[in-house]
Amino acid sequence: MASELYNIIEGVSREKGIDPQIVVSAVEDAIVVATRKYYKTQENLRAVLDKDSGKINAYAVKSIVETPEQVEDANLQVTVEQARKLDPAAEAGGELLIPKVTEGILGRIAAQLAKQVIFQKVREAERDTVYNEYIGHVNEIVNATVKRIEGPDVILDIGKAEARMGRKEQSRLESFAVGERIRVVIVRVEKAAKGPGVIASRSAPELVQHLFQTEVPEIYDGTVVIRAIAREAGERTKIAVLSKDKDVDAVGACVGMKGMRVQSIIRELRGEKIDIIEYHEDPVTFAEKALQPAKVSRVTIVDAADKHLEVVVDDTQLSLAIGKKGQNVRLAAKLLGWKIDIKSEEEKRQEVEQQMSALVTQTVTPLELVTGLGEGLVEKLKAAGVNTVESLADMTPEQLEAIEGIGPKTVEKISIAVNNYFASVDGGEAVAAADAETAGEAATEAAVAGTEVGEESPAEGGLETAPAETEPTATAAAEEGAELSSEESATEEAATEEAPEDKQS
Repeated sequence: MASELYNIIEGVSREKGIDPQIVVSAVEDAIVVATRKYYKTQENLRAVLDKDSGKINAYAVKSIVETPEQVEDANLQVTVEQARKLDPAAEAGGELLIPKVTEGILGRIAAQLAKQVIFQKVREAERDTVYNEYIGHVNEIVNATVKRIEGPDVILDIGKAEARMGRKEQSRLESFAVGERIRVVIVRVEKAAKGPGVIASRSAPELVQHLFQTEVPEIYDGTVVIRAIAREAGERTKIAVLSKDKDVDAVGACVGMKGMRVQSIIRELRGEKIDIIEYHEDPVTFAEKALQPAKVSRVTIVDAADKHLEVVVDDTQLSLAIGKKGQNVRLAAKLLGWKIDIKSEEEKRQEVEQQMSALVTQTVTPLELVTGLGEGLVEKLKAAGVNTVESLADMTPEQLEAIEGIGPKTVEKISIAVNNYFASVDGGEAVAAADAETAGEAATEAAVAGTEVGEESPAEGGLETAPAETEPTATAAAEEGAELSSEESATEEAATEEAPEDKQS
């Protein structure tokens, strides 16, 4: 029959949820510590609990050796001859247990020390039990009761242990009262000196996922799959869903009739906004969906390896695409797992113009083309980093004189040579332009001459057509009519002048 002490040990073990043998070991270790303190010895001590009588016996443990020469420490070793005086069955290589009297001699201090050791061992066993219990439930949902509130932290009762929910793990929209029942996610379990730390959260995306699995049967049975979740607790959540059945609308299943399903989840999250998006394998299409409610003009993959997208929206849609404090684009980037750059149409146009202007190549002329510069001078200029005529023309006399081996006379020589070079270049361009203009005028004159030759060629060739002989043209008739009119007018004027002369005579 078990003793009263052992029955108490079993009761404590059931209450703490630990193995009774752990408590027995703690009691035995406590007796060893108290005995060592009382005897002030360095011997190896061992305590053994008798389950039937409830007595705890303490022993000094020594190793048995063959000869006295093998004894290195009398507190730890004993010869076979000495061991057989206490135990006739002792053999070399075994252990000798020498009883230590503890009953009635261990005082109040030793008892207090033993009590502390027992409590410490029990707490350590309890921490290990709690850790092993909840380490396998990380990222799972548990029902909890608010036990107390310590500053910004909320202490929760989750059954066999307490969980702590820090301020970062809470939603901005939520406040809790003692005794309130809530659902939380176990995000991690920590092994701390004061005990295992179970950290709970209501801001984790797994909470939203579990709520959808509870409210939407299609998600629970696997017809609709949640592919990605991006959440900013208390503000907005974006969730991407995909249907495995072509006859089932993934977004519609999550929303429910008249929005009943999603509204239930929003109430659980105390009014947090939820965007439900259809998942696409194509990142371009997925990005357009993820940035809703903004309307996207076009999406371009900048770098597929680095997962970098560029999104262009209309100027009126830019603020909506970015969202409040960048929230919309930030959640979209989390949902896709891509980096997203958003630009308006005007910004993109300016960027393209800058790129086009940067692509305009500038004229680069080697120094060797300037005839007035000698080879030695060209080598000095190149040694100083001046490799083109354009860069040489941009330098001031002071900068040129700073180059080793170049003085004021050389600077003047360089100036004359560069000016002559540019003058020759400009003259060549002017001559080319003049030649082009002359060639154009010659071509024009040739074209006009060809036209006139073409008109005169029938008369010169003696080719006469029948209509030209028989029927005068309208132009010729008009000209003849004009000549007759002029002759008649002249005759009338002559007659008028002769009439006064007749009257005078």
